[in-house]
Amino acid sequence: MFFRNLSLFRFPESVSKSLKKLEKDLESQRLRECGPMELATRGFVSPFGRESEELLHQIGEFSLVTIGAEERLLPSVVVNEALAEKLAKISEKEGRRVGGKERKRLKEEVISELLPRAFIRPSRLSAYLDASQGWFVVDSASRKAAEDAVSQVREALGRFPATPMAPEESPRALMTDWLISGKLPSGLVLREDCELRDPAEAGAIVRCRRQDLESDEVREHLKSGKQVFQLGLEFDERVSFVLGEDLVVRRLRFLDVVLDQLDKDNVESARAELDASFALMTLELKNLFERLEQWFGLPRPTDRG
Repeated sequence: MFFRNLSLFRFPESVSKSLKKLEKDLESQRLRECGPMELATRGFVSPFGRESEELLHQIGEFSLVTIGAEERLLPSVVVNEALAEKLAKISEKEGRRVGGKERKRLKEEVISELLPRAFIRPSRLSAYLDASQGWFVVDSASRKAAEDAVSQVREALGRFPATPMAPEESPRALMTDWLISGKLPSGLVLREDCELRDPAEAGAIVRCRRQDLESDEVREHLKSGKQVFQLGLEFDERVSFVLGEDLVVRRLRFLDVVLDQLDKDNVESARAELDASFALMTLELKNLFERLEQWFGLPRPTDRG
């Protein structure tokens, strides 16, 4: 169950106290089936899968939650085709063109007719809360999906002032300096991926994969004024990832030295495997987040801001 992407938020210490009743609060926001006339529903489901009713998995200060959604698939092309048929019948029978208001009403009728028969697409999104250090970590690189996850927790708690990263040091400037100088913080090494951009509006973009980032080719781009918007990194020989100037962690991968700690042969069930994986992942990410906080200046917010 290792996360693959990380969108990070921080919340103040006062929120940690309310997390003691998190399991009870989640119950009020449990996912329900999408009704015949609903486009979508959203709520919490069990991290352990469909066969479990538990909405929360806790290990120490870490709380794993899973946000589920059911969305009816009603493509606009299907709606427009059905609407066109209605309009054609009116034109044929009554010999007139339909005005804007009537057309809108007919479209709503079409949607009402088609919606109960539309297929339902389920989705799941995992996230966890670190009550001790105030991190809310969403397994997604999508800003919208991450903010929706924050909103879902806020609905459950009633109050959840989690905010995106507000670094004191510019990630773009700092990562550009790392690449130019070749001097990275202790424990951090370059991988083979980066995205360089001309900061001017509509400027050139260069994406590198499996590229020696210390090569002359890359250095020429830096000399021309391009800056680092994404940078492939490895931390303490334990995790690799691509860090964006928005501080979103993409393509997160735990390396063999970490994975070897999981004794899957002796894991008795899928539940026990999730428990072991979550414990290991949160421990590794705790160490990484401590360093991100040092490198970029990411203080935990207070209730006063």
